[in-house]
Amino acid sequence: MEHDDERIPVSEAVDFGAAKLLPDVDRPAGWLLTVDGAPQSYVDLDDPTHLEFEYTRRLAYVLDESAPAGEPLDVVHLGGGALTLPRYTAATRPGSRQHVVEADRALADLVARWLPLPAGADGLTVATEDARGWMEAAPDASADAVVADVFGGSRVPAHLTSYEFLREAARVLRPDGVYLANLADSAPFDFLRPQIAGLDALFGEVCLIAEPGVLRGRRFGNTVLAASRRPLPVARLTRRTVADAFPARVVHGDALAVFLRRARPVHDSDAVPSPEPPGGSFGIG
Repeated sequence: MEHDDERIPVSEAVDFGAAKLLPDVDRPAGWLLTVDGAPQSYVDLDDPTHLEFEYTRRLAYVLDESAPAGEPLDVVHLGGGALTLPRYTAATRPGSRQHVVEADRALADLVARWLPLPAGADGLTVATEDARGWMEAAPDASADAVVADVFGGSRVPAHLTSYEFLREAARVLRPDGVYLANLADSAPFDFLRPQIAGLDALFGEVCLIAEPGVLRGRRFGNTVLAASRRPLPVARLTRRTVADAFPARVVHGDALAVFLRRARPVHDSDAVPSPEPPGGSFGIG
């Protein structure tokens, strides 16, 4: 793909804020998407397997290890952004059928105009509607993976944090499917722990992937949750996350039970959005 050497930032108002596409000076096909100053996605149009953000790589590790390499998957992505993980999956698992649900219609249009999909992504469709409404209408046992990465600005909306929402995801997944979520929190993890409790009650197998500094309560940051009704590939995930340029820990089993501190799932009646990040947590300066 040819590229314009004079690429300039693109700024547009979208449904839920102000979006910018910023060209990466170090990668001729790289673009950063921000909404209201918070980084949302990074894509390299020439190399969809390049994953700039650490949390995106952790989500990809789980997808990589959820089925034999190259095997097509049926994946639901809740939250689209610049379609980083769908592009990656199309490249690494040709023939996959992927449904992306993005509530911000104007953002989806911006991405479609400026960041075209690579060849081989024919099985990828984008629905511009609310993630929970889409899930409630989706067929039973129709997906191998559900990836929840939905942020309204820098917070996960309350209706996507409840046990009832997670129950819909469990229904849509096949018996051996995997649920993944990108969430952000900090100690004492009053938002994160009930999310894990809900997944534990529904699936039975859960692991948490996060940087040690976040787990030790030193800072606010992203965490990745994976849940399934079958054993998770914890050993392989541990090896990959430890070897990452930004190493992370995989918390599972007894260690996760200690982390939970007898937390209980949150329901629709008392669900709240994820916490507001402290100033500068995800800003780009």
